[in-house]
Amino acid sequence: MRTLHRLLRMQFLRWSGAALLFVAVVWLLLPQPELYPPELRFSRTLEDRNGRLLHLALTPDGKYRRFTPLAEISPALIEATLTLEDRRFYDHPGVNPLSMLRAAWGVVSGAARGGGSTITMQLARLRYDLHTRTPWGKAWQMLRAVQMEKHYSKEAIFEAYLNQAPYGGNVEGVGAASLLWCGKPAKELTLREAVTLSVLPQSPTTRRPRVTGDNASLAAAQHRLWDRLREERGQPADPLDGAFTLRQLQPVPREAPHLARRLFAGKPAEDRASSGVPQRCTLDASRQQGVEQAVNDYVERKREVGITNACALLVHAPSREVLAYVGSSRFLDSKIQGQVDGVLARRSPGSALKPFIYALAMQQGLIHPHTLLRDGRMAFGSYNPENFDRNFAGPISAGDALYHSRNIPAVALAQRLDAPGLYGFLKEAGVALPQPAEFYGLSLPLGGGEVSMEELAELYALLSSDGTARRLNYFKGEQTVEAKPLLTDEACYLTREMLRTREGEPVMDDPAVTWKTGTSHGFRDAWAAGMRGEYVLVVWIGNFNGKANPAFIARECAAPLLFETFRHLRLPMKREKPPAGVSQVELCAVSGQLPTPYCQHRVQGGFIPGVSPITPCDIHREVLIDAASGLRVARDDGKRALKHEVFEFWPPDLLEMFKLAGVPRKTPPPLEANAESLVSADAGAVPKIVSPRAALVYTLQASDAARQTIPLRAETAPGVNRVFWFAGPRFLGASDPATPVMWAAAAGKWRVHVLDDQGRSAAVEVRVEMVP
Repeated sequence: MRTLHRLLRMQFLRWSGAALLFVAVVWLLLPQPELYPPELRFSRTLEDRNGRLLHLALTPDGKYRRFTPLAEISPALIEATLTLEDRRFYDHPGVNPLSMLRAAWGVVSGAARGGGSTITMQLARLRYDLHTRTPWGKAWQMLRAVQMEKHYSKEAIFEAYLNQAPYGGNVEGVGAASLLWCGKPAKELTLREAVTLSVLPQSPTTRRPRVTGDNASLAAAQHRLWDRLREERGQPADPLDGAFTLRQLQPVPREAPHLARRLFAGKPAEDRASSGVPQRCTLDASRQQGVEQAVNDYVERKREVGITNACALLVHAPSREVLAYVGSSRFLDSKIQGQVDGVLARRSPGSALKPFIYALAMQQGLIHPHTLLRDGRMAFGSYNPENFDRNFAGPISAGDALYHSRNIPAVALAQRLDAPGLYGFLKEAGVALPQPAEFYGLSLPLGGGEVSMEELAELYALLSSDGTARRLNYFKGEQTVEAKPLLTDEACYLTREMLRTREGEPVMDDPAVTWKTGTSHGFRDAWAAGMRGEYVLVVWIGNFNGKANPAFIARECAAPLLFETFRHLRLPMKREKPPAGVSQVELCAVSGQLPTPYCQHRVQGGFIPGVSPITPCDIHREVLIDAASGLRVARDDGKRALKHEVFEFWPPDLLEMFKLAGVPRKTPPPLEANAESLVSADAGAVPKIVSPRAALVYTLQASDAARQTIPLRAETAPGVNRVFWFAGPRFLGASDPATPVMWAAAAGKWRVHVLDDQGRSAAVEVRVEMVP
């Protein structure tokens, strides 16, 4: 036996001598080493605006590896690691001869006395992927360790080791290990937790914590190290010494996965250094979790009606910073295509663009919130839009038309906007409409173009704040391009007030929220956009595959989600103050005009002085009524009993709309038929021919019955009951002012003449062509 030991010692000395000679020769020839493999990448990390970790991604080689500077690592973990791995780390030049001899003697004698590798040697093994169980492998390891010590500080070497050491499974580096095994950053580790983690790199496979049951090897190693530390510190035994160990991996931070993937792709990590730098975005972790929770809870409750997916975006309007980003209700659910980013997907917004038509109209002086608009059957060339409920409300105030999302008034108003109209506004605001304006036509106000949730949030942030077009910010402090002013403060404020929740809405019960919904054609998309204080929230419900669902009615599904999310977030309120350019004035509640003494019902309304079209009410008028005949008379001749009474004088087309909508109005009785009454009629209120239009050429088709006539229409003064149409001397027909007369015209030039029942007339000249 002694002979065998002598031979082994001689063999060891021979190999050791060769190794040392090799180190001495090669050490002078090798270039400066790197502390990290060139292909190594750290996990991309996304932090919220306050530095809280939101998302930790896998590296390209499938690891969780989070770079952590030495200054941000708990002193307890540093102490535990040095005690276990390399007590003389700050004293040796990379190789500890005493440790090597002790380890070698343990191999020779058969009595294990621990490993001889220093922390620097272990780093060399990790860095160069060395096989150190052979003498040549050990020699290379020692060589590389001495090289590292020559070129780098102890702190840099220790930091590199702690960021590459294996901690079980696919977890490498103390930054990822502390987060995934202990659920906290490395700088917050306690001594017990530090001991638990420090023993993992020695045997990461066998000591890996188990989901169920204890790992005896891990527990034994932990207790040995704990006892050593306790003895060195002079601490007494703790009855809890046997009660600490790791159980299972903590949940990997995977919040805002759609945004994380998008931002990581937008700023790729080209090298190791850039991959380890956290990206700090504008999200707020608490609000991100709040929006995710509200969306998931709502979808889960509504699953029985086919609602399985939703998206949401929360924006701080003044800064345009995104605070919450939910691209789908469940990122990992393949049944709903959950990895599709719904914030970027382009879909029809339905009626969600209507507020901007009204804002532009108020800015251009076409309306104010109480202006009466027509909600009746109308044709815009070949385009014949209908309301969602297929009914008509008749004359309706602009505020009510917008709040109740009436289609006809919106389309008619969009047609009146100055060029480039709604299309030009959207393009200036950054909406990527790929086709020219003619492609969309008047369908754009009703969802004829596609927008993304991001673009819609930008539009409502514009409406909620300063009226300027700016892109959303995803990185805190990021500078944006110069803002484009598109809407005035006055137009924005009045539009928001038109969208404020009305009384009697049980679900939408927050008066601080101004909001609008949009349902796309065919029930494929349900949108809701809301503004509360300085915050804008946009939600969408639908299917990424475009499948329709009758439940996708925005007011019934998206609006409740919007308000439920607002309640969940408890965002601060901001009292709205009208801008200096908005005045409050008393208006006639019926006509929306300045009241006269004859207007009995009045309301307060906002308008923009010098811009809004506001005139005295001409609907309510006091007239004389013959008590005997009940007819209206021109003046009091003192020969009969007359009474003064107030009636509503509506244009015939509006009166017809009221009638079709089932809304009764107090209209005046007919004017008595005598010369004096006819002379007293308003000579200035002559009929205005709407169709045919002057100087146009009308082409009729003899073979198509639908194209053989021209409709004759005229706008007349209130009180007119009949109009009479002539083409030259030829009488064409008579009707009430709201009903067109169909003229079967012959080819040629014609002077078309209209006469109302009070003797007022107008005429236009047109040319008619006939084709086969």
